[in-house]
Amino acid sequence: MPCRHNRAFARSGFCSRDKGINSMSYILEPMTEKHRKPVIDIFNYYIETNFAFPETKVDYDFFDHFLDMSKGYPALVAKAESGDAVGFALLHQYSWANSFKRSALITYFILPQHTRKGLGKMMLDKLIAQARSMGVDHLLANISSDNERSLQFHRKHGFHECGRFQEVGRRFGKSFDVVWMIRRI
Repeated sequence: MPCRHNRAFARSGFCSRDKGINSMSYILEPMTEKHRKPVIDIFNYYIETNFAFPETKVDYDFFDHFLDMSKGYPALVAKAESGDAVGFALLHQYSWANSFKRSALITYFILPQHTRKGLGKMMLDKLIAQARSMGVDHLLANISSDNERSLQFHRKHGFHECGRFQEVGRRFGKSFDVVWMIRRI
């Protein structure tokens, strides 16, 4: 259903107000070169706050890595009514082997002031729809054991833990696990 609240949002075909999500509207658009700076700024925010795996900030060339890893898969940027990018999400290949084409890894980062407003679910729903159209029927997520909010989000939305690599990561002098979660879509 097109958004009835804002013409730009109507063109996107996806409006959070129409889905009863708080009072703020978001649009999702395909990730392109114009999103280089905001996507890396969002990613660097999470590097600095301990939830992204690198320990040091990345430069803007790292955006090419996101584009490369999501090649052939959907990659989205979420924008608030202001037009500012407030999050991004993408699917990417789980394995180079063709026998795993039905599975994809999911990655998303949303600025904290826009979490718990339905945006994560909106992004997940859009990626699920696009994944299904590609023949993907399993989504995988690998999450820092320190990121309890992300673990809760995934559990709430049908993912379950399928593996845990204990103490394989270390950031800021503290070891963490990588929790693997899966959802059949």
